Amino acid sequence: MSWALFAKEALRKGETVLIKPRGHSMTGKVNDGGHVTVEPCDPDTLQVDDIVLVRVHGSDYLHLIKAIDKGRFQIGNNRGGINGWVGPHAIYGKAIKIEAP
Repeated sequence: MSWALFAKEALRKGETVLIKPRGHSMTGKVNDGGHVTVEPCDPDTLQVDDIVLVRVHGSDYLHLIKAIDKGRFQIGNNRGGINGWVGPHAIYGKAIKIEAP
């Protein structure tokens, strides 16, 4: 079961959630064990460098939007890695507050 399942379900209902992501791929923007508040979002308002809760190739990430092209979003981490392109349906919410651990 995905670590983000509860968050995705709440976001689909229009609720704001608090998550505590683990890992180092977003260090400098989201540090391991920090608290991140994520709210539902309108994909039309998303911009490059927004941090989103997203599903790419069957995995859930709290990663950056690296590029936007014709309604698609390129997703990647803060270390130069690229996960791939997704449509708006794969983005569950946008980070609105990030607190250090």
